[in-house]
Amino acid sequence: MPEISKEEVAGIMDKYQKQLNSQLGDAQPIQQQPEEEKDEVVKPVSSREYVQFKNEYMPATLSIYEKLCNYFEKLLKLPPNPKKKAMLEDGIKVCHLNITPTGANTFALMAPFLFGFFAAAISYILMDGSMFFPMFFVILAAAMIRPLGNIPMMAAAKKRMEAGSQMVLSVFYVVTYMRHTSNLELAIEFAGEHLAPPLSVDFKKIVWDVETQKYESIKESLDSYLQTWKGHNDDFIEAFHLIESSLFEGDEERRIAMLDKSLSVILDGTYEKMLHYAQGLKGPMTTLNMLGVILPVLGLVILPLVVSFMEGVSWMHISALYNVALPLSIFFLGRKILATRPSGHGQVDISKHPGLKKYANKIVKIGGKEIVIPPVIISVLIGAVLMLIGLLPVILHIVAPTFDLPLTDKFQLLDYHCPQKMVKCTLAEQIGPYGLGATMLSLFIVVAIGVPIGLYYRHKSANVMEIRNQSRQLEQEFASALFQLGNRLGDGLPAEMAFGKVAESMRGSVSGGFFELATQNITRLGMSVEQAIFDPQHGALVQYPSSLIESSMKVLTESSKKGPKVAAQALINISSYIKQMHKVEERLTDLLGETIGSMKAQIKFLTPVITSIVIGITSMVSTILGKLSRQMKEIGKDTKGSAAGGMMGLFGDGVPTYFFQAVVGVYVVQIIYILTVTANGIENGNDKLNERSELGKNMFRSTLTYCILASIIILMFNLIAGAVIAKKG
Repeated sequence: MPEISKEEVAGIMDKYQKQLNSQLGDAQPIQQQPEEEKDEVVKPVSSREYVQFKNEYMPATLSIYEKLCNYFEKLLKLPPNPKKKAMLEDGIKVCHLNITPTGANTFALMAPFLFGFFAAAISYILMDGSMFFPMFFVILAAAMIRPLGNIPMMAAAKKRMEAGSQMVLSVFYVVTYMRHTSNLELAIEFAGEHLAPPLSVDFKKIVWDVETQKYESIKESLDSYLQTWKGHNDDFIEAFHLIESSLFEGDEERRIAMLDKSLSVILDGTYEKMLHYAQGLKGPMTTLNMLGVILPVLGLVILPLVVSFMEGVSWMHISALYNVALPLSIFFLGRKILATRPSGHGQVDISKHPGLKKYANKIVKIGGKEIVIPPVIISVLIGAVLMLIGLLPVILHIVAPTFDLPLTDKFQLLDYHCPQKMVKCTLAEQIGPYGLGATMLSLFIVVAIGVPIGLYYRHKSANVMEIRNQSRQLEQEFASALFQLGNRLGDGLPAEMAFGKVAESMRGSVSGGFFELATQNITRLGMSVEQAIFDPQHGALVQYPSSLIESSMKVLTESSKKGPKVAAQALINISSYIKQMHKVEERLTDLLGETIGSMKAQIKFLTPVITSIVIGITSMVSTILGKLSRQMKEIGKDTKGSAAGGMMGLFGDGVPTYFFQAVVGVYVVQIIYILTVTANGIENGNDKLNERSELGKNMFRSTLTYCILASIIILMFNLIAGAVIAKKG
């Protein structure tokens, strides 16, 4: 055999290199293609595309956190210990943060130190040397060190929870694609295209790392990514290892069986993990209930007595405990409970609906025209008016210090008076308002916070939830529709006729509407099956947005190229997969039913009712103690040095019920918000749309429930207090 020279080798390589370039093309020819051909080109995931996608997905808070960590690292380097460093590196890698463990640790130590120092110094100056707030801020700063140091781990846990709810769906997409095309890279691209963030970002990065030659093959890149889930979701890793193994199977039946096994592994693993999670949820939820509701409510019963017999205690001290320290503690406890939640099922994704931004606003129809009003404008206006009403007692006293209005012979509207230790005082030295009218008006402060927040989330989610519920119903019915469609194709009918048959048999259902719209596009507009479904203006998916439906239809169009029998089998298999996922979803809902039911009862009824009763009792006790202390003061004037005069020193001025109720009411709004977010996270994982819908319902309803009940109980108990005082008098 003659020896081949280097020049000949170079010529052959150059020849085939040119052929490859002409067939594959580069970035420039792709950009110059006509519009109708662009959609048919599969573009590789470039670094610019990935970085842009990451920036769109990355929360703004994490971007600020990155800047702060890098800034503090430039000022001072405080490296963490080796164990903490490994944990930080894992969290940074999972969240794709552009920081170092040293920067994260430095920020976690320096930021609380600076905050505690300046907050303590300023509060010491403003509070005339009182040590409560300086000590409060020092303790708060010390408590901040651990949460700030765990931000990468908490963000990673949140991301894993968000991604966990998509894992079953991701395996479903990969398996569905690989049943008809045994190509792992194309299957991962297909899954990345149809998944929502954050798992779509990870899948795009798997391909991106191959494109940028970080890894030599898609398998190597995938295996590296799967290592980030080691110890967190081993079933996900096992499922993908089975998918990889199917590539090496020569027998088609064994290959398909291995793909089916991978989906069964992730579904069974999800159910088992959720079972253990539900079993272990009772303890943390009891702690959350005790810390968030029971103990604070018991504290409210004692607080009126404490502040009446202790000098120097003001509503600001109570607010620091009830509106800052307690909500933060409950929030982090709730986040800890959610961080341990295993991966669940996929949510209905309607992010591709063309009118999503429009329907996230309040739409008012006037004269046949639609006016779109941002919910934040409505909420701010209503909140400002209600807050103005709530602050009237303070505003009236500032504008007209001598103004007051008697409601009955025992109760006044404002009731400002001199402190107990002062016989006479100026208008500026008067304290209050202690009046029943002011207490009733303080309820508007609570309404001004809770109701606008509820209205904001209600208007932002109401229209979108209708779209989402329609898509959810479509997905639930779609398994049956796909089975029918698969059978029609298996009988030899072309897809165009099969769509019409399915639309006719399912008329009146959401699925029937989907297939009927596709059939109309085919018959009236002369579209192909693919255009009838995917056309950006008239396609059926425009009116029925769903990533699950979209991916199923793409599998149909792709498998149809290999023949109707292949397409029929693909649709029947997809139908089986969807039924399996729905079955697991129902099991998970049943497992968490008791816990979720208890939390919803706490949010909607128990917390507002219990707190309103306690605030009514507090108002009665404060009224009695206030009247009693004034009577003691009058007696003390006439009998100086007597027992009555000595007893007068036992009573302080107490906190006006006006401020006390406002602090407690705001705490009720805070706890309802935190419990709603926690309950939704436990039940649905990272389902932001359902979270907004639940917040819209609970914040509006529970806030009004508390305020209405509190107003009734305050009036009733104050009338009792007035009768007691009159009788004793």
